[in-house]
Amino acid sequence: MSYELTILEAEEMMDKGVEHTLREFSTLHTGKASPSMVENIQIHVTSYGSSMHLREIAAITTPDPRTIQIQPWDKSIIKDVEKGIQLANLGLNPAINGDILRVPVPELSGERRRDLVKMAQQIAEQGRVRIRHARREALDELKRMSKTGEISEDDFHRFEKDIQEETDKHIKDIDGHLQLKETELTTV
Repeated sequence: MSYELTILEAEEMMDKGVEHTLREFSTLHTGKASPSMVENIQIHVTSYGSSMHLREIAAITTPDPRTIQIQPWDKSIIKDVEKGIQLANLGLNPAINGDILRVPVPELSGERRRDLVKMAQQIAEQGRVRIRHARREALDELKRMSKTGEISEDDFHRFEKDIQEETDKHIKDIDGHLQLKETELTTV
């Protein structure tokens, strides 16, 4: 493997770490309805005999800022969807209205907001760990290349600096998004 490929792979892994962190942030709800709050809920569909993500079996919309509306493609599974949302333990209470499920999003209490901020901080730390892991793998590969003579000692130090700059940039990106999410969660 060449050093260019090693550096590219490290950057790609870091980018994926940031993307994953942002996806996880989107699951933390702020009192505003969002399809991302429920789309990954696993629903056990009795008639299908398997579990599926809600987004795979229904249309999920937000007709207003306080309501999520779910319309299963198959009308016969609406009870399964209702039960799945209740079992997901998100503090949401769906109500069946004909062939549509309406899920009112409750106002967040101060305590719940603090809990969500802690969860956001944990998600951000997991993202930082992913980025540092990508850095460590790249540096290990570059050390191996330096020992085998594929790259010089000077090149190793230059590449090490480049990888550290990328690491710092990606961690700063996560920290910036965390700050925005914390503001979003604590703003009433």
